[in-house]
Amino acid sequence: MYNNSFFKQILLLASVVLFVSCDKDYNEIGADLIGKNHFEFNKYISNVVAYNQKITPIQSNNLPVNALGIYDNLAFGKTTANFATQLALATTNPTIGGNPVIDNVILSVPYFIDPLKTVTNTDGSHVYVLDSIYGASNAKIKLSVFESGYFMRDSDPIGGFQSPQKYFTDQNTDFDNLKIGNRLNDSTSVAQNDAFFFDPAEHVVSTTDATTKVVTTTRIAPAMQLNLNKSFFKSKIIDAAASGNLATNDIFKNYFRGLYFKVEHSGNDPESLAMINFAKGTVTINYKEDLVTNGVTSRVAKSIVLNMTGNTVSLLEQSNTNQAYSDAISSSNSTLGDEKLYLKGGEGSMAVLNLFGPDLDNNGVADELETIRNNKWLINEANLVFNIDASAMANSYEPNRIYLYDLTNNRPIMDFYTDATTSTNPKKSKTIFDGNINIDATSKRGLTYKIRITDQIRGLIKNADSTNVKLGIVVTEDISTAASYKLKTANAFLSQAPKASVMSPLGTILYGSKSTVPDDKRLKLEIYYTKPN
Repeated sequence: MYNNSFFKQILLLASVVLFVSCDKDYNEIGADLIGKNHFEFNKYISNVVAYNQKITPIQSNNLPVNALGIYDNLAFGKTTANFATQLALATTNPTIGGNPVIDNVILSVPYFIDPLKTVTNTDGSHVYVLDSIYGASNAKIKLSVFESGYFMRDSDPIGGFQSPQKYFTDQNTDFDNLKIGNRLNDSTSVAQNDAFFFDPAEHVVSTTDATTKVVTTTRIAPAMQLNLNKSFFKSKIIDAAASGNLATNDIFKNYFRGLYFKVEHSGNDPESLAMINFAKGTVTINYKEDLVTNGVTSRVAKSIVLNMTGNTVSLLEQSNTNQAYSDAISSSNSTLGDEKLYLKGGEGSMAVLNLFGPDLDNNGVADELETIRNNKWLINEANLVFNIDASAMANSYEPNRIYLYDLTNNRPIMDFYTDATTSTNPKKSKTIFDGNINIDATSKRGLTYKIRITDQIRGLIKNADSTNVKLGIVVTEDISTAASYKLKTANAFLSQAPKASVMSPLGTILYGSKSTVPDDKRLKLEIYYTKPN
């Protein structure tokens, strides 16, 4: 009888352990339930002061992705995104044969597509849906591609050889003033220039074998495909081969300083903007030259490929600023906090967060934090919950994610480092740290963003020498990119901001921490804790 009861107890205990180990939410909330004392579970809402801060012109060179186009965001204003890139020879010092004649020059840059929405037809063709396009479907913009006269250095001559040269969002005028000649995308097809749009159609290329006459069809996913001026590239590239200007890429990049992409309004059409990985782009010069074999001359097809690698810069112009946005940025209140928090990518804005309120006894520790430390709370979980101003964002694209970081030291907080969750898409990793938008199932619009800061708060409470740093909150284009970029001119609050925020063209409006914000919308720091009875 005793043995039977004992084994039943063992079985029951094993079942409980198995259940708890499978319950992810329980593990997160109850991570610190240790020891033999009896604990009670509590939720505490802590003080937060959050206020807006303008991000002035900021470093924008060599970003992983770049915006191109015009996006009129009703909540913030208009962004005009131009772009400049160096070019590099895929093969240096090419040998050009006799009587070279260019067939065509094709600029090609692939677009991002949504693979889950791609449809493959029975004939092998595809229907694609583009990703990261903002604006009306097939909206037109005027696109001009020029030879750039602006030389982009690798290093800063003032900072020294080891200091990379920085280029900034507000330098469009510099590049525009130094563009050379007429635009290169001078095709008679207005879809390649005056009425350009981000076309989701695949490109079909058919080639016929000269001997067998068999036709081969190649299908290429959607991409920017522009025919460039043949005479320019005959003079600039083909005829320059003998001059030594194509001998190395260092020489070539000084000789041909790259391309400048300029966008403008196309009549009264609505605009659009795309995020593009220009580093995958190419300019291909297809030509024919003489080949002499055993005294017989024939024509052979050749090509020279220029890669869009080297230094790049995203050139962002802000205009038509929404008045509410402008007023909020210019009159932020670092003492009482702001009613609305405006997070805008690029040369935009962010919010600064101070946790745990004032230090009235002037001992260097916020009074609220001091009380929590003295009570020896065990922190089970801590989250910042941001409510989206749905009415203000009703007609705007919403960023999928926001990012919280240590503003005092310009680095990620501890929870970013300790979150090892991954995804096949690195932009969607770190799911515990979170910051992803929570969508209403009916309206399909954003409700909240939640960011877990458990380890950050634990460190503050457990370690008396930990500093209660200022936190920054921004939109992010890529959660896997945590580096910061320099402001052109530092101010009392900021000297740099997250690089992934510079990459994003989007913005969101969140309810802030001011006492006038309704309690159910106000920014909250939720702390779940346990303490001995």
